[in-house]
Amino acid sequence: MKILCMSLAFIFCSGLAISAEEKSSPEIGAEFVILLHGMARTERSMRPLEKHLTQSGFTVINTGYPSTRETVEAIAEKYLGAMVDQCRKKGAKKIHIVTHSLGGIVVRQYLQTHSLPDGSRIVMIAPPNKGSELADKLRSFRLYKWRNGPAGQEIGTGPDSLPNTLKSVKGEIGVIAGNATLNPLFSFLIPGDDDGKVSVRNTRFAEMKDFIVIFSSHSFIMGNGKVMDQAVYFLKNGVFDHTYSKS
Repeated sequence: MKILCMSLAFIFCSGLAISAEEKSSPEIGAEFVILLHGMARTERSMRPLEKHLTQSGFTVINTGYPSTRETVEAIAEKYLGAMVDQCRKKGAKKIHIVTHSLGGIVVRQYLQTHSLPDGSRIVMIAPPNKGSELADKLRSFRLYKWRNGPAGQEIGTGPDSLPNTLKSVKGEIGVIAGNATLNPLFSFLIPGDDDGKVSVRNTRFAEMKDFIVIFSSHSFIMGNGKVMDQAVYFLKNGVFDHTYSKS
């Protein structure tokens, strides 16, 4: 009888321990954030943002994808789809996405045939939502084709380009544009304010809920302190903090 009581006590206490561990685990019912880097970049470019989001209480999935070897549709289905499935398997109640550059178009492509859980939000950083003027001017050059692959041929500004033929998508989407450049030559080729790769006006699209411009260049904007703070603010509030300033 004594042995039986001790066994039952052990099983009961073990169950409590498991329940407590599950309850405290950051992955059980957590808000997940998927990070999508830009063209010809890797997940390493998003690590400062990954760290910032993790410190802000989110569980982050930062997995690279072959941006220069696949079409946007293939990337959306095979790679973003796998990331979303990973979040669902871990019990995510909300699956947010934060993108840089091409990543924004990948999300829009994914949402053509898929959806995210209610309450999920998306932040697009420097996205070519109406296409890239640089793609228009450079797409025929061999170096551009080699470096940017099939997706680089899809993101022009013409009416038949991928960004301009995608259907409207549902969701709370915030867009952050940059207006500083480290490449005067590219900026000369881009009309209006730009970040050295994408014009401010072409980051906008009809479905966005909020929009903000931050002084930063395209290549480094995802690691900009103000940008990272605004991304977290939007994920938590559904709008940007337009009163925010950071020295």
